[in-house]
Amino acid sequence: MKQHTTNYINTFIEVAEDCPTFQAQIPPEKKEKTLANLQYEQISQHPYQYSSDDIIFECYSFKNDISENEKQEARDQFFSKGQACLRSSPLAKRYGFGIHHNQEGKVAIFPIESEEYQKLLNDPSIAKTKAMRSKRK
Repeated sequence: MKQHTTNYINTFIEVAEDCPTFQAQIPPEKKEKTLANLQYEQISQHPYQYSSDDIIFECYSFKNDISENEKQEARDQFFSKGQACLRSSPLAKRYGFGIHHNQEGKVAIFPIESEEYQKLLNDPSIAKTKAMRSKRK
């Protein structure tokens, strides 16, 4: 079974052009955890520890209540089809966080107003791509 990936290497996902905020915001807590909450917790508490695939699948398995012993088979099935990458993450589209993938493909987030965000943006050795827009032009 062919496996797809959402991982990038040495790439910075910039905040979307139509992001409504100029200062990063922590996704608000709701009764049920949202995708934004799950991604924020996982990435902010474990910077450069997980790949994009790890984060996207963990969020999927949490939302779908997949048990530990079902995870490997579910993951193989999940990535047998193409999945949306972190360019579609609400963190980069709505909440003002850039997402950096390092040389190993592990990710960390940086608030748009931070010095680190600007350093990554201005580093010519890092590939840049923008998060997907929320609205079509």
